[in-house]
Amino acid sequence: MCTAIISVDPSSRVPVLVVGVRDEFLARDWVPPGRHWPGRPGLVGGRDLRAGGTWLAVDPAAPRAGLILNGRGVMADEARRESRGELPLRIAADGGLGGLDAGAYDPFHLVGAEPDGVRLWSWDGIALVERDLGAGLHMIVNSGLEGEGRRDTPSGDPSEDVFMGARLAHFRPRFAAAARPEPGRDGGGWGEWLPLVNGGGIARADHRALLPLLDVGAGERWGTTSVSLVALWPGGVRYDFRAVPGDPDGWTRVL
Repeated sequence: MCTAIISVDPSSRVPVLVVGVRDEFLARDWVPPGRHWPGRPGLVGGRDLRAGGTWLAVDPAAPRAGLILNGRGVMADEARRESRGELPLRIAADGGLGGLDAGAYDPFHLVGAEPDGVRLWSWDGIALVERDLGAGLHMIVNSGLEGEGRRDTPSGDPSEDVFMGARLAHFRPRFAAAARPEPGRDGGGWGEWLPLVNGGGIARADHRALLPLLDVGAGERWGTTSVSLVALWPGGVRYDFRAVPGDPDGWTRVL
């Protein structure tokens, strides 16, 4: 149940803001953001130690960011399945998906963000849909942009629908009402967004939680393991990172 929040304001000095909330099994090992890929030495991101990819990658030289969420739909054939964690690296490095064999991947929602625009690719195992995210606030969950697939996407989990719907209903208007920050320029910070991305005071077991923590049985727990904040402007990028759980003030400036 990952979440991405995107703000696009072409008139702002910092036109693109990206919030990436990563949810995963807590037992799945990962390492914090760094330059972990020798074949792509310019990219910075956290690394998943099981598959070697990432959930969010930044190319500070471009500047450009790629972010992925699991989607819903028809899963890839195991015989040819590739890790979705490669896709944010590809987007951050190349800015597009030219020649992608989407059928090798399980369903996903992939964000490609640059200062002059943001694109979203959604793959449900049948069709790959690309769209531009225009000016305004956009919230993406595993069922899609603004939860559009909660009712009709193949393999949708009704229990997840409850959480995604509650999360959207609670947090979207609060992000929209908060003053839009301009971090990274002239010393600006994340302002009124920071308490929200720290969870907004909502208990992690609450259906509305942006940073959930759930007992899924058999001794396993699922929930938010990190939050990333990325700001993009012409010629510049800011990237802040926080591991979850942890000190709400324990943010690290990556770039």
